[in-house]
Amino acid sequence: MSSPGRRWAVTAAAGALVLAVAGCSGSSNSSDTVQIIPVADRKSPIEMSGTTVDGDKLNIATLRGKPLVMNVWGSWCGPCRTEAPALEDSYQALEDSTSFVGIAFRDTRTGAKTHEKEFGITYPSLFDEGDLLLNLNGAVTSQTIPVTLILDAKGRIAGRYVGVVSKVTLTDVVNDIAKDTPA
Repeated sequence: MSSPGRRWAVTAAAGALVLAVAGCSGSSNSSDTVQIIPVADRKSPIEMSGTTVDGDKLNIATLRGKPLVMNVWGSWCGPCRTEAPALEDSYQALEDSTSFVGIAFRDTRTGAKTHEKEFGITYPSLFDEGDLLLNLNGAVTSQTIPVTLILDAKGRIAGRYVGVVSKVTLTDVVNDIAKDTPA
């Protein structure tokens, strides 16, 4: 016979394994992290283009000149679903000063479209067919989503938030990055 503590530990370990295999961080607010990259330490601009979930072509270089929030998500990822309303609220609050792009990772077009409709997402999301994360200079791995990157006006990664981001945190980080990076 096993003790309740042992059963809980086995269940927790199994849950962690499922999240790791699925490629979803499963993080909660207590373990989420934000990293701001000093201007002098930022790498070259991110180059990325592809097809959106809706089938339109998008090259993120066309969005330079103001900060760009780039969120990597999947419709199958619980934490991604949790943060979706905060991302849309942030987009609505910042849309005059900041661009937003999602990256639908390891998803189906049907799943991604359903997710966007369910959460009222109005900014575009690129549909990752397996190679978009390679363009992010190692800032995102399949085991760390959701991840929100904030690119400065020049297209360089200036901030990185791992986990479920809130509207307050995201708008604060975007505003700080916008202040320290002229277009």
